[in-house]
Amino acid sequence: MRDFFQEQLKELNRELVKMGADCEEIIALASDSLTGWNEELAKNVSVIGARIDEGYRTVENICLKLLLRQQPVAKDLRVISAAMKMITDMERIGDQAEDIVDLVPKMEARPDEKYPRIREMANAAKQMVTEAVDAYVKQDLELAYAVMKHDDIVDDYFNRVKAGIIGIIAENPNEGEYALDLLMIAKYFERIGDHCTNIAEWVEFSVTGTHRDCQ
Repeated sequence: MRDFFQEQLKELNRELVKMGADCEEIIALASDSLTGWNEELAKNVSVIGARIDEGYRTVENICLKLLLRQQPVAKDLRVISAAMKMITDMERIGDQAEDIVDLVPKMEARPDEKYPRIREMANAAKQMVTEAVDAYVKQDLELAYAVMKHDDIVDDYFNRVKAGIIGIIAENPNEGEYALDLLMIAKYFERIGDHCTNIAEWVEFSVTGTHRDCQ
C-alpha cells in the first residue's frame, strides 16, 4: 500500500514539473511578444495554455484518488493538499500570460521599445516559477524562502515601471491609453510573481504544517 502511494506521489511530482515547464515557456513567450508578437506565437501560447489546463485536471485527479483511496494523514496529507492549491496558482499564471499576449497586438507601439524593464520583470517571474516548483518537488524549505524573497525584486521592477509610465504620461498626455496598457502588462507580470509566492508558501506548509495566512 505504501509503495503504491509513493509511486503515485512520483507521478504527481512529474505532472507538476511538466506544468511548471509549461508555465516557464508561456511566460517566456509572453515576454517575447513584447517585441516580436505574431500569429504563430499567439497560437503557441494558446496551445501551452490548454496544456496547463489539462495538467491542472490531471494533477487534481491524482490528488483526489490519493485522498479517497489512501486516506493520507500528517505530512502526506499536507503534500497532497499543497499540490491542489499550487495548481490553481499555476493555472492562473498561464491565464495571465495569455492575457498579456492578447493585449500586445492592440497597443500602438511595442512595450519593449519604450520600456525594456518590463522584459527584465518577466525574466524574474519566470525564474520564480522554476524555483517554486523545484522547492515543492525537493521539499526544499530554503528554496521556498528564496522564492518569497525574490518577489521583492519583481515588486521593485513593477514600482519602477509604474514610475516610468507616469513619466510617459507627463511628457505626452496623448499616450495615456498606451501607458495604461503598459501598466496592465506590468501588473500581469507582478501578479505572476504573487502566484509564485503563493506556491512557495504552500511548499512551506507541506514541510512545516504552518501556512502564513493562518498565523
